[in-house]
Amino acid sequence: MKYLIFLVLITLNSFSQNKDVYVVLLAGQSNMAGHGNYEILDNSVKARIEKVADRVLLSTSDNPKIAPKPLSYYTVESEKYDFNKHFGPEIFIGLTLAEANPNQEYLLIKKAVGGTSLYGAWSANWIEDKADFAERGSRKQQQLFQAHLQLIDNNLKRLILEGKSYKILGLVWMQGESDTNKEITALSYKENLKKLISGYRKHLNIDNLPFVIGQVNPLPRKFKAGPILVRKAMEQVANSDNVIEIVKTSTDKNWNDFPKHSDNLHYNTEGQKRLGIAFANKVIKLNK
Repeated sequence: MKYLIFLVLITLNSFSQNKDVYVVLLAGQSNMAGHGNYEILDNSVKARIEKVADRVLLSTSDNPKIAPKPLSYYTVESEKYDFNKHFGPEIFIGLTLAEANPNQEYLLIKKAVGGTSLYGAWSANWIEDKADFAERGSRKQQQLFQAHLQLIDNNLKRLILEGKSYKILGLVWMQGESDTNKEITALSYKENLKKLISGYRKHLNIDNLPFVIGQVNPLPRKFKAGPILVRKAMEQVANSDNVIEIVKTSTDKNWNDFPKHSDNLHYNTEGQKRLGIAFANKVIKLNK
């Protein structure tokens, strides 16, 4: 009996030392940054988030000295919203994954900047002229694909230094609204998205890195055909690869599938909740 207990303890100790941290990468623009109102979530939901927060860490800082923090909201002051505790899809991605695997540690690595395009700031082959054409203000100089890769590298190095192994479950992409505004950015979205996915896979040396696309559904603006073209491009890319999934969205202005704020662009609290759950379920599906 003592010998059996000894073997069990050795096995458990070995398992705990070699257990991978599951990593999920998040990238995009304002709907990935997120404008859900954390304050109005039901108290029971907040309690569930707090219960898993110590094993679902979130990294968003470009400063490598700043360690990932427990899953929670972020604070921002904005004249557009009457609340300052915001959250994006990461909250319910993390919660859904953690509750599906109660003994697992997760690390979410997120880079999101509102109003940025895949043609410009997010391009896997950043070119100044293209960024100048597609972006506004300080975004013209931002190279977000490279910045996200650096953020990822910093976090993976941190895990190694802490003596932890890891497994990257995939990347969740919520971006594209900006690219619907101009003809060239919309028409080139399919090819640019394929290059982005290839760029992540090459850098991480994971040929079959799972990728989940959030299908954008903004109302037509400067370029009327833009939303249709970008949405179609997303579906075509998803259908071209068996480890790419898409969370489809409706163009119905009632936004009954993923509710939005009154601006008809940004997902509200319920919308972000549903989006996060949908993303998490796609990640789970791709990793079965």
